Amino acid sequence: MAEAHKKSGLRDTFESLVVTVILAIFGTTFVVQAFKIPTGSMENTLLIGDHLLVNKFAFAPPPRWLARIPPYREIRRGDVVVFRFPATDDQSGAGDYFVKRVHGLPGDRIRIFHRQVFVNGQLEQEPFVRHTYLDELRPGDDFPPPPSEYLRGATLGWSEDIHNYVRDGELVVPPGQYFVMGDNREQSWDSRFWGFVPRDLVSGRPLLIYWSFETARDEYMRTSLADRLSQVAQLLVHFFSRTRWQRTFRFVR
Repeated sequence: MAEAHKKSGLRDTFESLVVTVILAIFGTTFVVQAFKIPTGSMENTLLIGDHLLVNKFAFAPPPRWLARIPPYREIRRGDVVVFRFPATDDQSGAGDYFVKRVHGLPGDRIRIFHRQVFVNGQLEQEPFVRHTYLDELRPGDDFPPPPSEYLRGATLGWSEDIHNYVRDGELVVPPGQYFVMGDNREQSWDSRFWGFVPRDLVSGRPLLIYWSFETARDEYMRTSLADRLSQVAQLLVHFFSRTRWQRTFRFVR
């Protein structure tokens, strides 16, 4: 009896482990996924070193069978979204995850004049926006550019293609696509410079910041083994002093 009980206990432990792994895989595939913010393009909404839980239930790319079951809903203007960067002509960032805010839905007309965003002729209220350069206009502060001008920082393909979507000085968002920008407007490489985000590349919506750690702005570029070891050491030494405790469990809006 003791031997049978021991075998039963080991089997129960193994089965529990298998179920835990399955649930973890299911959860990260269909429910939530963890991301870290590497750049300042969404400051001050999201800071470098913010660790996010992304709600993958938020948006259901049709025609999935769950599309009509809550909490799935359509993407709205003003949503912060996580998406896979669409492939561009220079392949820079292709396949990486980006985080931006939606400003244009399919069919919307976009125009930016001296940093003021107009959607369908209406001035957008942007309490979340941050402007780094207050004394001079930067590329993308007036958008779309006239046909005779080249938008500095834009990909070659988008520079050649953008005017196919311009009508009467406004950029018209095509079906199944979205126009996104970063909240830190002059520090964001976004739809102004590489084009639209296809619906099927949107992964989800950031739900909350579960941890935030003060991180150097260039850390994402330092990827050598020595750099990684140094980053781990910094984390261990400064975990308590550099953790932004006030951002812990803050919902993302």
